[in-house]
Amino acid sequence: MKQALLIIDVQNDYFKGGKMPLMHSDQALQQLLKVKDFFDKQQLPVIYIQHINAKKNADFFEKDTLGVAIHPLLLASNTGHEITIVKAHPNSFFETGLQETLIALQVDQLVITGMMTHMCVDSTTRAAKELGFQPVLIADATATKELAFGEKVVIATDVQTAFLSALQHFSTSILSSKDFLHSTK
Repeated sequence: MKQALLIIDVQNDYFKGGKMPLMHSDQALQQLLKVKDFFDKQQLPVIYIQHINAKKNADFFEKDTLGVAIHPLLLASNTGHEITIVKAHPNSFFETGLQETLIALQVDQLVITGMMTHMCVDSTTRAAKELGFQPVLIADATATKELAFGEKVVIATDVQTAFLSALQHFSTSILSSKDFLHSTK
């Protein structure tokens, strides 16, 4: 079974100093780098999803800003097996060439990481499952933020737990980076 690593929206605006820093984005990046190292060593495809907001003065991921750039630690080791796909919606498959790219690469299983768990990671993981790509979500290589509904604020750890729980209920494999890497030995 051929795997590809999908790295969703790990862009500067989600880190300290960016327009929308997420809870534990640095820790998620460290776990993601371990998984990426495995894919690099195996010469398996690594696909970056980069969200670009074309609106002038966008809240975040504004076109042609430092914040929209993929985090530099990810780009430090380019192996030639990396592809970048630009998107404008939460679902990485919607109005992009992701599905066609995965088919061309003969990918059977998508290993998913990235940001934000409650938005782009959730919608992309669900779409991957529906399209038959047998997603494996690496829980500690994702990050989110607190949300509010009405007067109630939901802390980021509860948002993370709720969305991971829902995806697990959707029959998605959810592993820690350690468990994923152990399973590949």
